[in-house]
Amino acid sequence: MNHKNYQEFKKRRSALIEKIGDGVAIIFNANEAIRNRDSHYPYRSDSYFHYFSGFTEPQSVLFVIGGKSSKTILFCRNKNLEMEIWNGFIYGPNEAKEVFLFDEAYDINLLDEIALKEISGHEKIYYRIGQDALNDQKINDWIKVLRDKARAGVQAPQAIEDISHIADEMRLIKSDFEIEIMKRSAKVASLAHNRAMKFVKPQMYEYELEAEILHEFMSHGIRSPAYQSIVAAGKNACTLHYVDNNSKIQDGDLILIDAGCELEGYASDISRTFPANGKFSKIQKDFYQLVLDAQSAALTKVSSNHNWNEPHEAALSVLIDGFRDFGLCQGSHQEIYETGAYKEFYMHRTGHWLGLDVHDAGDYKTIAKEWKQLQPGMTLTVEPGCYIRPSANIPKEFWNIGIRIEDDVLVTQNGYEVLTKDSPKTIESIEALMAK
Repeated sequence: MNHKNYQEFKKRRSALIEKIGDGVAIIFNANEAIRNRDSHYPYRSDSYFHYFSGFTEPQSVLFVIGGKSSKTILFCRNKNLEMEIWNGFIYGPNEAKEVFLFDEAYDINLLDEIALKEISGHEKIYYRIGQDALNDQKINDWIKVLRDKARAGVQAPQAIEDISHIADEMRLIKSDFEIEIMKRSAKVASLAHNRAMKFVKPQMYEYELEAEILHEFMSHGIRSPAYQSIVAAGKNACTLHYVDNNSKIQDGDLILIDAGCELEGYASDISRTFPANGKFSKIQKDFYQLVLDAQSAALTKVSSNHNWNEPHEAALSVLIDGFRDFGLCQGSHQEIYETGAYKEFYMHRTGHWLGLDVHDAGDYKTIAKEWKQLQPGMTLTVEPGCYIRPSANIPKEFWNIGIRIEDDVLVTQNGYEVLTKDSPKTIESIEALMAK
C-alpha cells in the first residue's frame, strides 16, 4: 500500500468527525493472542481499527476527536531497536504520523495521561461497548477520574455510545478503493478453486486440495485465508462448517469447497461443488442444477430495486419446488414454506454482507424492522445450498449429496456484478475445466 492510499483512511476519519459532533471516538486495535508459551497466533488488526487507520501494528489506539478543535491521534509503540532486531520494523509515533496522515501520534505508554486531556470537555465518548472488558474498564476509569475533578471545573463526558452503528453504516457501502481490492481478492480465490478442480483425483485426501488452494493464494502474495477453508467430500459436505479436511476422497463423491482469501484486510468467500472424478452423475446433475437455478433466481433480485431479503426468498422458492419434485418435502409449496419442512435440506440464509469481515459489519434491517434496501456499493454473498443426510424416508441414492454455490456480488447502479465470475459453476464449464 503506497502513501497515496492512506488518503482513503484519512477521508474515513474526516467523515467520522462529521458524524460524532462534539464527541470523541476511541477505537482500540486487537490484542496479540498467545498460541502457546512464547508462540503467538498471526496478528491481524481489528477490522474497525483497520477501517479508520490502515495501521497494522498491535498495541495501538485511535482517537478521532470532533467539535471545534477536531483532530486525529494515534497511540502506538515507540521505536525500539532491540524489539526490531527480534520481531521486525516498528513505525514509532513520528513516522506513523507522517505516513498514515494523523494529526498527532504518541507513545502508547502515554495513553492514560493524554486521553484524560483529550476527552475532557467533550459531550460523549463513542467506542465499541462490551467488546473487551479491559477496554470497558479503561473508559470507565477515565470518566471516573474526570468526574472526581468536577469541583475543579473539569467536565467529564456525559454519555457513552456504541460506535458500531455509525461505523457499520459507513462500512456497508464500499468505496471504489475497497471494491478494487475486493475484486483482486475474488480473482485470486477464483483461481484457487479452479486449481482445486484441476488437481483433484479420487483417493487423495481433502487436505491435499486445501494445500493447493493455499498454494494459489500464496503464489499471488496472499498469505492469509479469510477463514478456515472447508474441503468436504461426500457426506462431509452435509456438515456446513466442516473443517477437519482429513478424509480420503472417493470416486463418485461430490466435493464442496468453501474457501476465500484475505487481501489488505478484505475477504473473498466462494463455494464451489464438483465431482471428484470430473463427471457429475445423473442424480448429482439434477440436484446441482436445482441449486444453480436457485442462485440464478436470487441474483435477479440483487439490485437497488430490491431489499436484502428478496434474493433469499427467490432462492428458497426455487428450492422448495425442487424438494417437492424430488419427493423430499410433502404438501403444497406454501405448506412447506410455512412449516419450515425445507430446513431439513436447506437450513441457512442465502447470503451475508462481505468486506473486512467475512460476515461483514452492517444491519440487515432498518430501525423500523424492515429489510434494508440494497444500494450500489454494497457487497454480499449469494449462496443457496442443498444438503441431504441419510434418512429412512429418503431414497438411498440421494444420501450424502451436499451442494453449495456461492459467489461474491457487488450491487451496482444498474443491477449487480459477480466478482467471482472467473470460477466456473455450470455443469458443462466445471466438467470442461476438469477434463483439461
